[in-house]
Amino acid sequence: MRESSLELILLGPPGAGKGTQSKLLEVRYGVAQISTGDMLRAEVKAGSPIGLEAKRVMDVGGLVSDQLIIRMIGERIAKPDCAHGFILDGFPRTVPQAEALDKLLHETKVDLDAVIELKVDEVVLVERISGRFTCAKCGAGYHDRFKQPKQPGVCDVCGGTEFIRRPDDRAETVHARLEAYRAQTAPIMPYYAAKNRLYSVDGMAEMDEVEAQIEAVLRRVGVQAP
Repeated sequence: MRESSLELILLGPPGAGKGTQSKLLEVRYGVAQISTGDMLRAEVKAGSPIGLEAKRVMDVGGLVSDQLIIRMIGERIAKPDCAHGFILDGFPRTVPQAEALDKLLHETKVDLDAVIELKVDEVVLVERISGRFTCAKCGAGYHDRFKQPKQPGVCDVCGGTEFIRRPDDRAETVHARLEAYRAQTAPIMPYYAAKNRLYSVDGMAEMDEVEAQIEAVLRRVGVQAP
């Protein structure tokens, strides 16, 4: 097995745990987690040439083109913190994006190790996401069913009594995001399966178990942590 190199795509619907698992892998393997949404916001904030180009599109309500996103990824993976690899969190989202990414990786002589899909039960996932709320004062996280404050209405951490819910966590919003995922992103699974790159893990398992399943896939494709 080769060490200290990991080029991975994590896929799955909103709330499947891609960000959580990406962060764990980032620390364990010493690679960079790349979230295209975060990257785009950072480029716009920094006022980089790509960021300014994206801002012009976004300011008039347009969608940033696949070509621009791929350019951003190309610049991002050339940075020193990607010397040992990277984890793409939630990208690509469409078959054309997957094709464009393949072209970029081929041109930069990067071999993709695996595409791992976090499979979920959508009914349970909606409950998991729509039940979330946080303390308005310190940000501590809670859930209607799985993690209520020990004293009702009082934050365990700071004693605050005001709680908030993200608009994106409303059940109807989650359903809409899942529908968009099924329509746009699910079709790329056969694309990667045809290339023998696609692996699936149970995204509904406990966090540690999901992590163990991902590690098993990485060992299977010949990658181990440094």
